[in-house]
Order: sequence, then C-alpha cells, then structure tokens
Amino acid sequence: MATRPLFGSPRIPERRRTASRQRCTVLEQPGFGKRLRQLRQQRGISQVTLAGTGMSAAYLSRLESGSRRPTEHAVGYLAERLGISVDMFEDDRPEDSLTEVVAVVAAMPERDLDAGTGTLLTEALEAAGEADDLTRWHALAQLARVHEVLGDFRREREALAGLDELGRRLGRAALQGRARLRLAHCDRDLGDVKSARDAVVEVLGDERRMRISAADSVRARLLLASCQAELGDLAEAARLVDEVCGSLEGAGGALAAQAYWSAATVAARQGNDARAAECLTRAMEVVDSRDDLTLWLRLRLAGASLSLAADPPRTAEAEEFLEAAEPALRLIGSPRHQQEMCFLQAKLAFHQGRPERTEELLASGEDGKHLLSYRDQVRFDVLRSLVALRSGDRGVLDRLREIAAQVQTANMPDLAAEVWRTVAQNTI
Repeated sequence: MATRPLFGSPRIPERRRTASRQRCTVLEQPGFGKRLRQLRQQRGISQVTLAGTGMSAAYLSRLESGSRRPTEHAVGYLAERLGISVDMFEDDRPEDSLTEVVAVVAAMPERDLDAGTGTLLTEALEAAGEADDLTRWHALAQLARVHEVLGDFRREREALAGLDELGRRLGRAALQGRARLRLAHCDRDLGDVKSARDAVVEVLGDERRMRISAADSVRARLLLASCQAELGDLAEAARLVDEVCGSLEGAGGALAAQAYWSAATVAARQGNDARAAECLTRAMEVVDSRDDLTLWLRLRLAGASLSLAADPPRTAEAEEFLEAAEPALRLIGSPRHQQEMCFLQAKLAFHQGRPERTEELLASGEDGKHLLSYRDQVRFDVLRSLVALRSGDRGVLDRLREIAAQVQTANMPDLAAEVWRTVAQNTI
C-alpha cells in the first residue's frame, strides 16, 4: 500500500485545494499552532497518532509550537486527519473553557499525555481569570499528573504546591490531604526525603479530619516506609510494610501488589535477597496485566532492578524480567519507563562484562536522566564513573567521593553508604 509523502500531501480535489490556498493566507503562526493543538487535544489523540504516515511527529510538534508556518499540503492533510474543514483552523474561535480542557485531559490515557497537554492546561489556567478555585484545583491536579507521567518532577512539584495552597484556601480537608500526599511522593522522588516523611506523618496523624480513604491510608503508610528506608531506619520501614502486608493478607489487586513490592524493596536493602525475591514474586502473582498493565510493567522493571542489586547480581534473572517488560513498554510505556529500561539495560550490560554496550546505553540515556528518581540519578552517575574507572581513569574516584558526600548531605544515609561501598571496593 503506497504511503503519503512526508508532511502530508494527500490528493485533494481542485476545489478543496483552491479553498486551502485561500485559507493559508490567514493561517498565521502562532495562532494556527495553538488552534491545531486545541483541536487535537479535544479529540484526545497524541501527536504521533495525528501525524500518521504522512507527516513526521517532529514537524507536527513544530507546527503546534508556532516555529513553522503551515503549508497548503500540511493544512489539508491535518484537516483530513482531524475530520474537519480547513475553516476550523481559523484562530478567531473562542477558547475552550478551563472546565472543558480539564475534562478532556482527565479522559486521556497516560500514553497520550505529552508536553503539548501540559501547555494546553497551563494556557487554559492563565486565561481562566474568572474560574472558581475548585475548577483550578482540578486543573492543577491534571497538570501535576501530566508532569508526573513525563517525569518532570520539578514542574510536578510546582503544580502540587499550588494544589496544596488551593486546598488550604478552600478549607477542604480532603483536598488538602490528597494534595499533601502527592506532594510528599514527589519530594521523595526529588530526593527531599525528610520533607516527604514529615508530610506523610502529618497527614496520617490527622487522617480522620482529612478524610483519607482506606486505600490512600495504605499508600501513605507504604510511602512512609519508603522514606524511613531512605533515611536509614530499615527496622521501622520493615515494621510498616509488614503491618500493611498483614492487613492485606489474602487480598489481590494493585494495592496488594504495591505492598509486597515495598516489602521486597525494604528486604533487599536489609540484604535479605531471598525475602526480597519472595515478596516480589507475590506482588507479581496478585496483579494481572489485563487489570493494570502499567503496574505489571513497573513490577518487571523493579524485578530487574532488585536482581541486579543482589550480591552477586542475578543477571540471567534480570535479563528475563527486562525481556518480559519490552512488549508492554512498547505498548504503554511513558518516557520515564523508557528511561528506566535504558538504565537497567546499561546496568545489565555492565555486570555482563560488556563495557562498550554499557557506554552506548549510558550515552543514549544521558539527556533523559532527569526522568529518573533522585536515587536512580545517583546510581546512573555512579555507573558512569565505574565504566570510566574500568577504562583506567582513576580520577573518577574523587567524583564518586563527591557524589557520596552530596547524598549524605541530602540525609539519605542508606544511599550514601551504597556509594561509599563502591568507593571502598574500587580503592587500591
């Protein structure tokens, strides 16, 4: 089957071509790009889906950003793909209300969220001068969701901080509690573990007033366990996850899987690899890919990570986990999942004694390193230093010492100890 040329130039009847030519004189940027993005988002489709086979997604992105002027062929092709007349691209139509934009984004699956979605929400928020605070709260909640999926933790935190402030202003305890927990989760990923722990403790101490649901209460305790482990209190972390797992005994589903996953992580940090493997196996058993494919994927990535962190690393097992994850990653993987896969593949190649492949993967993952959690960003830098060290660059030991000191200053003794061990093992 023949494909259309790049940028889209489908065969358009002469009458339509003439109309398109006339309209192109008024389709100026940035108005055209803004309207194009608006129409695409209204239909809940991604740039890749809209581009199809007749236009590159990169070119479509430049059109939406306003950096490229639309051609007659591009306008005709996009109108056909959207199922509209060229007239609808004119930028003299009223903007969607903030409520409509929020409804559209809320209905979008994670795989279709992109930077353009965030821009759409941001512009709608800026233009919605008369919107009530509750509508703004929902808009910020969706904006934080977009940034979370994209792995932009700092922008996610900005949105969540606004969410927290609106919850206070509205005096809605339930909104405050939910925003505070999401903010704590983001702080943990950014490496501010003490702030995350303190926020969770505050919410759990007042969970009745904040009307935290039973499921959110479980997630909050698991987050607290994660924070305690990062801060070096592994005994308290183990107590918390054991308590949660005990309360979910016999249960299945995503919540139980998250609990066993947390138990596996804590056990691994305690050096109990057998217990970690047992808990992770249980986590995988209680959730089905048909029920939650994203969690199913994350558990395989977690399995590979725990296998590679074992002493000695279980490379064959890690490779099996990564191979199992690849089909799901292609189907629903976010940029963050892609980056995690790249990093884990680099670690696997390193432990398999394939330095060239390790360097190749680290180089390809460098630009997306910010999508990783703070802990994995540190491990990424450590792995890169180890590759350089094995190439004969002894100077990177000083860099490893700097990394260890920085992590220690960030009040993450468990991670700092991991980096110091790496320094000790490679110091002659």
